[in-house]
Amino acid sequence: QEQLVQSGGGLVQAGGSLRLSCAASGRTFSRYPMGWFRQAPGKEREFVAAISRSGGGTYYGDSVKGRFTISRDNAGNTVYLQMNSLMPEDTAVYYCAVDQHYSVPYVPSRKSTDYDYWGQGTQVTVSS
Repeated sequence: QEQLVQSGGGLVQAGGSLRLSCAASGRTFSRYPMGWFRQAPGKEREFVAAISRSGGGTYYGDSVKGRFTISRDNAGNTVYLQMNSLMPEDTAVYYCAVDQHYSVPYVPSRKSTDYDYWGQGTQVTVSS
């Protein structure tokens, strides 16, 4: 069973950058695609990005495409979310998650209910 521990996040001005990290404790990290989601107060959990097992495939939600970059380091059991050109509407709690029931060939799921293990969440606040 994977346990995910997130770090990063915080308060930043609009136009700034942040990087989130998600470290997995299990030895099977590289077997699974990973995703990032976010949830703002009063809203549903929203797909942000996903990455294939090897890291060769990356996928983004429309609202972050061109500004955010997902990457992974399988040797270090860590997935990252680099967030640039941040906007106030990016303010949310961000979560990483493991997709253990991925399709083959891989098509990333954008539904939070399809992911199996979650990080604890980290707050990102973007001031205008």
